[in-house]
Amino acid sequence: MTFSRSASALALCAAATLVATDMAQAEEFPAKTIEVVTHAGNGGGTDVTTRMMMLRARRELGQDMVVVNKKGGGGAAALEYYKTVPADGYSILTFTVGHAAVVAKGQGGMSIDELRPIARGTDDPQILMTKCGTYAGAADFVEQQKAEGITYGVTHLGNIDDVSAFMFAKKGGMQTPTMLPFDGGGELAVQLVAGAVDAGVLNLAEASAQIEAGEICPTVVLADERMAKIPDVPTAKEMGIPVSFSTVRGFAVHKDTPPEVAEKIETALLNAMNHTVYQGFLTSVGLDSTSVLGSDVWGPQIETTVNEMNAALKELGFIE
Repeated sequence: MTFSRSASALALCAAATLVATDMAQAEEFPAKTIEVVTHAGNGGGTDVTTRMMMLRARRELGQDMVVVNKKGGGGAAALEYYKTVPADGYSILTFTVGHAAVVAKGQGGMSIDELRPIARGTDDPQILMTKCGTYAGAADFVEQQKAEGITYGVTHLGNIDDVSAFMFAKKGGMQTPTMLPFDGGGELAVQLVAGAVDAGVLNLAEASAQIEAGEICPTVVLADERMAKIPDVPTAKEMGIPVSFSTVRGFAVHKDTPPEVAEKIETALLNAMNHTVYQGFLTSVGLDSTSVLGSDVWGPQIETTVNEMNAALKELGFIE
């Protein structure tokens, strides 16, 4: 009996020690550099969004943060890598609609159930852009595609970019387009100006320099409403084409990350993205403060996005 009581006391002591250790770790977090894993190349919309978030998040967390680019498979390589890192909060995943497509296709080795949503950073409409002077306007852009399919530049195949273009052409009664993939939005914008493709599926941030230079013209916005930054550009829905796609970008950690750590990261990222520095970035790309949302909204949106991508990919024959 004495031994049993001693054993119980030791067990309680050990449990208390573990709890105290976990609390101490949470209080000490972060004690080293935090990596943020992306699937995008340098200069792309996801890369830019991630780096803008980090500008203030470093100060909020009191530690350095570095970008880890894991390109390949439209986000599959990033998910495969992220699956291998510890669930300790020292690796944050930039999750986008591209990852949603990968998950919908059963690729990447992770499901959304294995992730804990942290915060959303952008809700960025897809825009069909052309080299300025190529088309007389949005109506001409559509009419020419009814006669002959054109070549779209995209950043991935079987993902949000080509799904957007395919669905736009299909719902608008246009000829089936050809897709030409590039490593990132930055390279795509350069090649669109060079004439390598007839149109590009881009976000404003990815082609801002070329738009300001008058080289690339946003032609059709795939959103429910026009964008404040480019108010003269019509939406597909205005033109009678029921297509709306948006590049959502946000952040997540492993589901098993200690709750205290995950909450600390969420608070830091939300503070960082509600700061005037990040808000200024949103304004510069035609977005506003509604892009930034916490896990309570971001989590359900991830699930919805995966389901919507699954349905679109099935309709286009990418998956059975």
